Amino acid sequence: MEQAPPVAYQSAHISVEQLITDLRLLCSLPSSSGQLNELKASARLIADFLRRAGLDIRLVPTDGAPIILGWRAGRSSERVLLYHHYDVAPPGPWRAWSHEPYKLAEREQHLYARGVAHGKGPLVAHIQAVRSLLRAENELPVGLVVVVEGEGMSGSPNMPDVLHRFRDELRASIALSTAGTRDAMGLPFCYAGSKGLLRVRLTVRGPEHPLDPGLAASVSNPVWRLLWALDHIKGEDEDIRVAGFYDNINGPQRDERELLREARINEDERLAAWGIPDFLFGMRGSSLLRSEVTLPTCNISAFSVEPTTNSTFIPTAASAQIDFQLVPEQNPVTIMELIRGHLVEKGFTDITVEELPGAYHPVRSPLDHPAFQRLVAVGERVHGTPLPALPLGTFAQPLHAISDILEMPVVTLALARHNSLIYGPNEHLPVDDLVRHSQSLSEYLIATAASAG
Repeated sequence: MEQAPPVAYQSAHISVEQLITDLRLLCSLPSSSGQLNELKASARLIADFLRRAGLDIRLVPTDGAPIILGWRAGRSSERVLLYHHYDVAPPGPWRAWSHEPYKLAEREQHLYARGVAHGKGPLVAHIQAVRSLLRAENELPVGLVVVVEGEGMSGSPNMPDVLHRFRDELRASIALSTAGTRDAMGLPFCYAGSKGLLRVRLTVRGPEHPLDPGLAASVSNPVWRLLWALDHIKGEDEDIRVAGFYDNINGPQRDERELLREARINEDERLAAWGIPDFLFGMRGSSLLRSEVTLPTCNISAFSVEPTTNSTFIPTAASAQIDFQLVPEQNPVTIMELIRGHLVEKGFTDITVEELPGAYHPVRSPLDHPAFQRLVAVGERVHGTPLPALPLGTFAQPLHAISDILEMPVVTLALARHNSLIYGPNEHLPVDDLVRHSQSLSEYLIATAASAG
């Protein structure tokens, strides 16, 4: 097998200095969910980046964060759509960071800032790829469409409407996104699909005012009611107990099982980086990866009690926010109906079950689709070997909307590492990873043009 040139040669047309400069500017803007002014400022900056990179831009206002759309014709009539999001996880306690979360820091060939490995980093890397191609050839090998939203981490509630409104302008032959992680050799995984999402809030109301805890013998406590309800949704055996939840799920097909058997992850490094003693049920090897890729999830991400105080009392209300990541053949509308009916059947008629904005379906492209095979083959040019592939991501992205509304297959390439801490303090990534991610897009666009003849 011919080895790819070293990264210093491959990145000759990628301006690392410009990449870091743009990333420093973008990471300096807080853009977590709910920070609407900061999200709008980030959207304007991204629109300027794309405009200066040579794309035609439309900044689309929504009920939430703006969505940036970009277009550029290419030498080939083929078009590739890039999906990105610019919203990032909250920084959490600043004291936990070694560097300020919104001030890009460079240390030992790594970049540190919120968004550098997830959201902003991949976006800036792709913009640099476009610039490098235009600098070298004065045109792109294929047409390019860019969709950048600011609500990717909160369910993308406004993206489907924008896709419908601009459906004709956004048509392409393939959509490419960035998400996921890497294998045991540090190579980014290629994914042929992503999980769907359903977010639910359960709320239980108690007495109108906080009461003396001595009345717990005669007055229902909303926290206990909520805990008992949650126990009927998921048990300590990790099984999701909602009747009918698993009914439509099919196990992985033969070609998918083969990929799962071949893939390798560094389990010990993951445990050390995440600070956990072991995986659920002591899983290892292919069973671990198969569980992460093929099983739906039920996760509690927030729990609140009213009022918030350290005093002892019977609270007035309790709520929990739950998210479900869904696998192919599961429908978020159906799952929502099952949850409501299940809680009523179990006697929890006093619980308010609220679907939060932004539910979407899972999506999966054929493993033998040429667009997916090209992505795997990009590794030859950038990493010296084909990239590892998985049938589905261990993450949720709103790619079904792109696939369904715009009628195109979707594929995903990873960037972050297992220790990048995209939700924690000190989010970081090697500079070299960003350069290679940029180069991967360049090579993918070139390969797509070549396949079109």
